[in-house]
Amino acid sequence: MQLKIMPKKKRLSAGRVPLILFLCQTISALEVPLDLVQPPTITHQSPKDYIIDPRENIVIQCEAKGKPPPSFSWTRNGTHFDIDKDPLVTMKPDSGTLIINIMSEGKAETYEGVYQCTARNERGAAISNNIVIRPSRSPLWTKEKLEPITLQNGQPLVLPCRPPIGLPPAIIFWMDNSFQRLPQSERVSQGLNGDLYFSNVLPEDTREDYICYARFNHTQTIQQKQPISLKVISAKSSRERPPTFLTPEGNASHKEELRGNVLSLECIAEGLPTPLIYWIKEDGTLPTNRTVYRNFQKTLQIIQVSEADSGNYQCIAKNALGAIHHTISVTVKAAPYWIMAPQNLVLSPGEDGTLICRANGNPKPRISWLTNGVPIEIAPDDPSRRIDGDTIIFSNVQERSSAVYQCNASNEYGYLLANAFVNVLAEPPRILTSANTLYQVIANRPAFLDCAFFGSPLPTIEWFKGAKGSALHEDIYVFHENGTLEIPVAQKDNTGTYTCVARNKLGTAKNEVHVEVKDPTRIIEQPEYAVVQRGSTVSFECRVKHDHTLIATVTWLKDNGELPNDERFTVAKDHLVVTDVRDDDGGTYTCVANTTLDDVSASAVLSVVDVPNPPFDLELTSQLDTSVQLSWTPGDDNNSPITKFIIEYEDAMHEAGLWHHQAEVSGTQTTAQLKLSPYVNYSFRVMAENSIGRSLPSEASEQYQTKAAEPDKNPTAVEGLGSEPDNLVITWKPLNGFESNGPGLQYKVSWRQKDGDDEWTSVVVANVSKYIVSGTPTFVPYLIKVQALNVVGFAPEPAVVMGHSGEDLPMVAPGNVRVNVVNSTLAEVHWDPVPLKSIRGHLQGYRIYYWKAQSSSQRNRRHIEKKILTFQGSKTHGMLPGLEPFSHYTLNVRVVNGKGEGPASPDRAFSTPEGVPSAPSSLKIVNPTLDSLTLEWDPPSHPNGLLTEYTLKYQPINSTHELGPLIDLKIPANKTRWTLKNLNFSTRYKFYFYAQTSVGPGSQITEEAVTTVDEGKMAMASRQVDIATQGWFIGLMCAVALLILILLIVCFIRRNKGGKYPVKEKEDAHADPEIQPMKEDDGTFGEYSDAEDHKPLKKGSRTPSDRTVKKEDSDDSLVDYGEGVNGQFNEDGSFIGQYSGKKEKEPAEGNESSEAPSPVNAMNSFV
Repeated sequence: MQLKIMPKKKRLSAGRVPLILFLCQTISALEVPLDLVQPPTITHQSPKDYIIDPRENIVIQCEAKGKPPPSFSWTRNGTHFDIDKDPLVTMKPDSGTLIINIMSEGKAETYEGVYQCTARNERGAAISNNIVIRPSRSPLWTKEKLEPITLQNGQPLVLPCRPPIGLPPAIIFWMDNSFQRLPQSERVSQGLNGDLYFSNVLPEDTREDYICYARFNHTQTIQQKQPISLKVISAKSSRERPPTFLTPEGNASHKEELRGNVLSLECIAEGLPTPLIYWIKEDGTLPTNRTVYRNFQKTLQIIQVSEADSGNYQCIAKNALGAIHHTISVTVKAAPYWIMAPQNLVLSPGEDGTLICRANGNPKPRISWLTNGVPIEIAPDDPSRRIDGDTIIFSNVQERSSAVYQCNASNEYGYLLANAFVNVLAEPPRILTSANTLYQVIANRPAFLDCAFFGSPLPTIEWFKGAKGSALHEDIYVFHENGTLEIPVAQKDNTGTYTCVARNKLGTAKNEVHVEVKDPTRIIEQPEYAVVQRGSTVSFECRVKHDHTLIATVTWLKDNGELPNDERFTVAKDHLVVTDVRDDDGGTYTCVANTTLDDVSASAVLSVVDVPNPPFDLELTSQLDTSVQLSWTPGDDNNSPITKFIIEYEDAMHEAGLWHHQAEVSGTQTTAQLKLSPYVNYSFRVMAENSIGRSLPSEASEQYQTKAAEPDKNPTAVEGLGSEPDNLVITWKPLNGFESNGPGLQYKVSWRQKDGDDEWTSVVVANVSKYIVSGTPTFVPYLIKVQALNVVGFAPEPAVVMGHSGEDLPMVAPGNVRVNVVNSTLAEVHWDPVPLKSIRGHLQGYRIYYWKAQSSSQRNRRHIEKKILTFQGSKTHGMLPGLEPFSHYTLNVRVVNGKGEGPASPDRAFSTPEGVPSAPSSLKIVNPTLDSLTLEWDPPSHPNGLLTEYTLKYQPINSTHELGPLIDLKIPANKTRWTLKNLNFSTRYKFYFYAQTSVGPGSQITEEAVTTVDEGKMAMASRQVDIATQGWFIGLMCAVALLILILLIVCFIRRNKGGKYPVKEKEDAHADPEIQPMKEDDGTFGEYSDAEDHKPLKKGSRTPSDRTVKKEDSDDSLVDYGEGVNGQFNEDGSFIGQYSGKKEKEPAEGNESSEAPSPVNAMNSFV
C-alpha cells in the first residue's frame, strides 16, 4: 500500500503528541536541505519591544539562513541605516546582528528607535519584525516633605506610594528602616497601585518608618520614598460603621485587558469591624482552573484571559453592620494572533500551490502582503500568482517565481509578521535520516521510525519490513506526513529491519533502519509507607527487573530532590536505609530506575513520629477558693495526634518537689477546670500523650495558694489493740499536709468500753499516729473514734470502730485428747475446746507438739526431735501426716492466742503399725566366674518393720537382645551374701532385688553382671583387635588400596586399547588373608569370630568398674529404660508392662566389651 504524503494528514492522539515531538521530525514547514538553492529564512531576531540596559552595549540580533548565504541590511525609523558611517556600530561576520558599543562612548538614548533587518540573496528577501529599542529607566523619587499623620483608633487610612515612572514599571513593596516587610492582613494591605490601605487603624499601627520601596529589576536598583510617620490615638470607644470602598470609587467601573494576559481586578474597603471581600461574575461563573485570589481576597486574577471572560464582575464588601458592592465591567481585546501562519512552499516547475495567512483579533486584524520586503501592490508582477484576500494562489510556477512573501496582520493593539518563501526546484527524492539507524524501544510502548525526506515534486513514502516484505498497512501502523512510521504498541515480533522508500517522478531513494524491542523496566518490590519513631531506623525496598541487555541505575529522591548529603542515608543494591531518623527526614521517598530507554519510579511516604513536644504558655484564670481554670498551648504532636493531656500539681507548702496526678482531659481540649483543696500552694504542669508515648512535662505554672478551711476528712485505718494486758493502744493513719486544709493539725482521740455505761473519754493530741490508754482490764472490747481538727475547726464526726485492750496467755489446756491411728504414716487427733473466757485474747488456733519416742527395732535414742502442727481457728481435730511406720509417738495440745500459747494438755502416746521396707542400701556382684556370680548387699536403711525375707529375680540377655526366663529366688532375711551357680558363661544377667516385711515387698534395686568368657576365644579376639589398631597394619592396608587403584587404571587403559588383563585371577592368586573388609556403618576393620555364640559383646554395661551400685545411683526408673508410661509394678514387686523395643541408655563407663539390651525391655518381652 502506498502512502501519499502530500494530501494525507494523520490526526495524532493527545497522549502521544509530546513523545512524537521528541522522537520524530514534525513538518510544520518543509525543510529544504542547506546544500540546495533556497531563499533566506530568518532564524533568530530580537524581541519586538526590546528594553536595553543603558550600562551595557546594545546587541540587536538578526540571524538568517539561505543558499547562497544571504546578505544583511538595516533600516532605522523607516530609513536605511548605514552602519559604516557610525564607528560605534558593527555587524557580526556572516550574520546580521548589530553590536552598538556605548560602553566606551555614546549614550543609549541616541539609539532609541525602530529597527528592521533584511536578509537577501538571489532567490528573495526576508525581513524581521520592527524591533523597538528603548533604554530602561529607574528614576528617583521627587523630593517631598511628608507631614506626620495622626488618627484616632478605628479610622481608615491610605498611605500613598506614587512611585516614579520607570521602564519597565517598578515592583512596589513596603518595609521599615530595618528592611523588614510590614505585616499585611485583611485589615492592612497593599493595592495594585502600590498604596498601603488601612480598613481601620489600631494603636499598634503607630510607627515612624512606613517606607515605600520601588525595585527596578532591569537595572537591579531599588529606590526609596521618604518615611511616613503615623500616630494612632486610642479612643475610649471606636464607633463601628458599615463598609465603604477605598478603591475603586463609585458603584461601577470599567476594565480592559488583552487576550492572553492576566486580568487583575481589585476592591479594597474600609469599615469597622474590618470588612471581608467576596467576588462573583454576573450571568456566569468564575473559571475554576484559572481563577486566583490574592491580597486576602481583595484581588481577583484570571490567568490566560480570553474573550469569553468579558462581562460584569461584582465585588462585595461585608461586615456585621452591612454590605456594599461594586461592579467592574470587563472587556477583553486581542492583538492579532495566528489561526494559520503561511508556511514555506517548495514546488517543482509547472506545479500549483497556495500561501494562506489567517489571523484573528479584537478588533479584526487587517491582512497585507509583501514580496521580498516590498508591498505586493508595487512589487514586480508575476503571472503565476493571484491574491485572494488572505491567500496567494500559485499556478504553473517557474523558477523565476521563487521569492519570499511576508504576511502582516495588524490592529490597534499590535501586529504579526510572517515570512514564507516559494522555492521552485526540480529535485529527485533524498532521505535525510541516517542510514542503518538502530531504534531500541520498550515493549508495549509506541515506536517512531524516522524517515526525513526531501524532493521536488514532493515524494510519496512507503515502508517495508524485512528484505522481501510487502508494504506496511495502516490497520497496524500509523504513517505521519513527515515520513515517520509509528508502531503504536511495540511487541517482540516487531524486532527487525524496516525500509523507507521515497519516490517522485525524478527518482527513488530508500533507507534501512533497525528495531530492537526490549523488556520494560519494572519495580517488582516497591517501597512501602512507613511510620517510624524519631531516632529509629527505617528501610525502603526497591527491587528492579529490567531487560538483560540494558544497564539499570537506581536513584533515590526525597521530595523530588536529591537525598540529603548525610551519612545516615545508606543506599544499597535493593534498598535505602535511614538510621537515627529525624523530624526533617519525613517526606516522600522515590525510587527511580533508569535505563537508556525507559524509567520507572515508585514512591512511599515516611512519617516520622515521636512523643509530643511539651505544652507551653500555661495560664491560670477564673481563680476561686475551690477551683481554677488552667489553659495551655499544645506543643507539636510530631505527626501522631495527641490523645490526652495529663495535669499534675505540686504542693510547695507541704511536699515541695513532689508532683501528683490532678486530672486528664482529651487531646482536643486546651483548658481544664480544676477542683482545689484548701490551704495548698498549687503549681500545675501539663504533659501531652499520643500513641507513641508521653511528652516531657511543661514548665510549671504560676503558684496559686488557696485559703485554709476545717479538715474535710478524718484519719483512716483506726485500730485499738493492747500491747500489754493492761493497756489499749489506739493507732491511725494521719492526714498528710495536703489533707490538713489548714495549719495546726491535731487529733481528738475518744474511747469507752463497749459493754459499759461509761461516757466517752477524749484527749486532743498533736499530729501523731498513736495514743496509749493505760490501766485497762485485760482483753475488753472498746469503742474508739479519732477526729481531725485544725485552727479553723473540726472535721466531720468520725466513724466508730471497735478494738480490744491487751491480751494475756491462755489459762486452760485442751482436754479429752484422743488419737486415732489411720495407717502406718497418718494419725488423727481430737480434743475438746477450752472455755472462751480462759483464752484471754483472740483465739489463733490450737497447736499440736508430737515426737517419736522410740522405734520398735531400735530402742536407744539419744535425741528427741519435736514437730509442731498448728490448726487455725476453733478446730477441734487435725491430721498428723508423714509419720514413720513401726514407731512410738507422744503428743500434747495447746491453745494459742495473740499473746502466745497456753499450758499443754497431758501427753498422749500412740504407735504406728509396720510398713513396707525401703530398697536395700547397696547391691554389688563380686567374684564372677564362667558359671557363677556372687551377690553382696546391705539391709534397707528403713526396714519399717521386721524383715521376713529377700527376693532375688534375674534373667539372661543374649547378644541379640532376646530375653531368657525370669528366675525367682527367696533368700532368708539374715543373709547379706549369696552365690548363684550353674550360670551360662559369657552371658549378661539382670538382677532385681528387694526386701519384705509382713506387710509386703519394698522398693527394689537392680544390677547387671556378666559371667567370664573362654580364655582361648578371648585371646584370639584380643589379637585381632590389636592387629587392626596397629600403625603398620593401617599403612599396609593403605598401600594395598593404592596398588589396587593403579591396577584398575592400567586395566582400563589396556581395555580401551583392545588388550586383556586378567586382574581377577591375579587378585585370587595373591589374596592376603590379613586384609579384612570394611564395615558399612562406621568404616572400621571387621573382626573374625569362629562361632556366633562367641561374638564380642557390645559396649553398654551399666556396671561400674568396682562392680558396685549404690541405691542413689540405681537406674531402675521406667523413664530411663524406655516409655515409662507403659509399665508399672504390682503389689508383689513384679513388673507388668509391654516391651517397647527401645535400647537401654549407655553408661559413661564400664569394663565389658559388649552392649547389653535393655533389661526392662527384656522383662517386658518375657512377661
